[in-house]
Amino acid sequence: MPEYQQLIVDCGALPHLVNLLKRHRDGSNTRSVNSVIRRAADAITNLAHENSNIKVRVRMEGGIPPLVELLDFPDTKVQRAAAGALRTLAFKNDENKNQIVECNALPTLILMLRSEDAAIHYEAVGVIGNLVHSSPNIKKEVLAAGALQPVIGLLSSCCPESQREAALLLGQFAAADSDCKVHIVQRGAVRPLIEMLQSPDVQLREMSAFALGRLAQDSHNQAGIAFNGGLVPLLKLLDSKNGSLQHNAAFALYGLADNEDNVSDFIRVGGVQKLQDGEFIVQATKDCVAKTLKRLEEKIYGRVLNHLLYLMRVAEKTVQRRVALALAHLCSPDDQQTIFVDNNGMSFFRLELLLGLLGSSGLRQQLDGAVALYKLANKAMTLSPVDAAPPSPTPQEKDARDIEIPNIRWEVFELMMRFIYTGSVTVTLNIAQDLLRAADQYLLEGLKRLCEYAIAQDISLDNVISMYELSEAFNAISLRHSCILFILEHFDKFRPGNSHMIQRIIPEIRIYFTRELTKPNQRGVRL
Repeated sequence: MPEYQQLIVDCGALPHLVNLLKRHRDGSNTRSVNSVIRRAADAITNLAHENSNIKVRVRMEGGIPPLVELLDFPDTKVQRAAAGALRTLAFKNDENKNQIVECNALPTLILMLRSEDAAIHYEAVGVIGNLVHSSPNIKKEVLAAGALQPVIGLLSSCCPESQREAALLLGQFAAADSDCKVHIVQRGAVRPLIEMLQSPDVQLREMSAFALGRLAQDSHNQAGIAFNGGLVPLLKLLDSKNGSLQHNAAFALYGLADNEDNVSDFIRVGGVQKLQDGEFIVQATKDCVAKTLKRLEEKIYGRVLNHLLYLMRVAEKTVQRRVALALAHLCSPDDQQTIFVDNNGMSFFRLELLLGLLGSSGLRQQLDGAVALYKLANKAMTLSPVDAAPPSPTPQEKDARDIEIPNIRWEVFELMMRFIYTGSVTVTLNIAQDLLRAADQYLLEGLKRLCEYAIAQDISLDNVISMYELSEAFNAISLRHSCILFILEHFDKFRPGNSHMIQRIIPEIRIYFTRELTKPNQRGVRL
């Protein structure tokens, strides 16, 4: 406990403990002397643990030089105890770090990394990790002293603690400069780090994802990590309930998405759906995932798009569907016609993949299809107040003199006449359905579109089916498509108990996309 730590130090224990550390200097190497030295080092570790004041006191009492000397002591238990004390003293204390390095501890620590004794290399890698943390100059000295390869070697250690510390240290090394990132990969770190992603040890997975995330900030490393199978295990880690582990995986995936050579593989293994459907614990992870999706979207063109379209021709059905879903979300409006509705068999086949998901028996697949189709529809030119504006009345409408209007309320008749003679009318919701019926009966297409637009503003979960039936009764195509878009947008709420309705609207969805994705935009350019 902190109060006992301070009490022991205040009573003058440190000078005596430091003197005990120096007993090796008289040449004694008996078991009893070794035991005393080891226990003195352990005592310093326990006293200085998470106590910055006592760490300083140990240095001021001259405790660091004898501890560094003990790293070379013949008794391995003493070596381990000395390394443990130095590890504690180096943690978040720059003055202690500098003195440890000045006492020439690095060569011995690096030799200890190669020890077959797991306890020794675990303590050694821990000391080095604390030395380099937030200390760029020491990091350079450690690398110059030859630490990189033995640290990489510890990734394959039988000691999980050493593996974890080595992965953390490599992540710190990778932050040094781009050359170091490349060297870490060239020296064989990627495969063992990817294997660690699948370890049952949560901390091992977290540290390996951390290291891979740092390495993935280099373009060539990005391709190498994906090529060596890093994508799938990183994506699986997004399901973790550990916030740090989840974020480390998301950051690594963000790096991998920066290389266009990885984009097709990212989509092929279902990465886009994983990013979209994940439940992310912290806001930083949510932001990182959003940036990754944006990064992927920016790369869906040229040879990346060609490769994806190739996969949709030759890959198995599951991959074809993943690609279709991803393209619906990520492709640019300029490309969506080529992908989904051009007059060739493959384009219609791609649209059918999404419609097939919508009509499947699996609820998850139905929702995926609905979300993708809605996203695709949003990129097309959809009904808007400008689109809904009626054309000017036709000459036939203006010149008509004798029109018999049976079974129509006066308010409806008045609005219909105003539209016929002025081409302009305000349609309110309370009269829109009756006016739609009259407009359909007398072939007033402009008035009909205004009515459809007014009715569409009132679509809700409670009335969407009746609205759809109304559109069918009066051949109100725009209203029908508004109902379809509403169903797709709210599919997760609408779906239960309405499978018959879903099957019913699929043919109309096909017609909708064929029309919307091929009609000219306001500048006359086809989208």
